[in-house]
Amino acid sequence: MTDSNVPLLSINDLHKSFGAVEVLKGIDLALHRGDVVTLIGSSGSGKTTLLRCVNLLEDFQGGSIRLAGEAIGYREEGGRRQRLPEREIARQRSLTGMAFQQFNLFPHLTALENVTLGLRKVKKLGKDEAIAIGEQWLRRVGLIERRDYHPGQLSGGQQQRVAIARAIAMNPSLMLFDEPTSALDPELVGEVLAVIKDLAQDGMTMLLVTHEMRFAHEVSDRIVFMSQGRIEEQGPPRELFERPRSTRLAEFLGRTSF
Repeated sequence: MTDSNVPLLSINDLHKSFGAVEVLKGIDLALHRGDVVTLIGSSGSGKTTLLRCVNLLEDFQGGSIRLAGEAIGYREEGGRRQRLPEREIARQRSLTGMAFQQFNLFPHLTALENVTLGLRKVKKLGKDEAIAIGEQWLRRVGLIERRDYHPGQLSGGQQQRVAIARAIAMNPSLMLFDEPTSALDPELVGEVLAVIKDLAQDGMTMLLVTHEMRFAHEVSDRIVFMSQGRIEEQGPPRELFERPRSTRLAEFLGRTSF
C-alpha cells in the first residue's frame, strides 16, 4: 500500500552547472501521484534542464532526486557521491516517459513499430503483447488508422501523438513533457494538448514545460514559475495568474498572450 503523503517525485536542493554557468541553483520540488505540475518561465530559466535531470539525460552536481523513494542517478558511498552504473541508469530512466520538442521517431519504422520498439527491446515483451499494447495507445491518441504509416506520412501533430503513445506505452510512473507543441504549426497544437489533457484527467502524474499559458491554467494542479535557475513562485493556477506576488512573475505574465 502506497503512503499518499510520500511524494512520487522529490527534488531537493538540486544544482546543475554547464562549466562555470550554474543553471539550476537549488531546486526543491515535490509531486504526488496524480499531480499535474507545469513549469513556466522565460527561456533560459532552467525548465528543460530540470526535466532532463529528472530523466537522467543530464548529470547534476548537487542535491538529490528521488522517484518512488529511490535515489535517482547517484548513491552515497563512504560519504562520497557515486554515479550509478549505466545499466542501473537505464533502468531508472525507464521509470519516466518523456515527450520532447522534436518527436524523435524512427523514420524507417511505422507508427506502430515506433510505439512497440521499446516494449519489445526494453521490456522484452512478445510480439503479440507488444502489438496489443501499441494498438491500445495508438487508439487512445486517435491514430489507430495510421498504425502502418511512417513518420514522413504524418503531420507534425500526428507525429507528436505517436511519440506520446510510445512513451506512455512503457507504463512510466511519471510523464515529462518538454514543450511538446513548440515545433508544431498553430493549427496542430490543439490536437496534442487534447491528448495531454485527457491523460491528466485519467490521473497520470505529469511534469510539463509549456508556453501555452491558457492550457497550463486549465490542466495544472500547480504552476511553478522559474527564473534564473530558481523557483520564484508556485501555487494553484488561478492564484498565480490572477495574483502574482513577485515582480518577475507579473512581468512574465504581462508578456504572454494569456
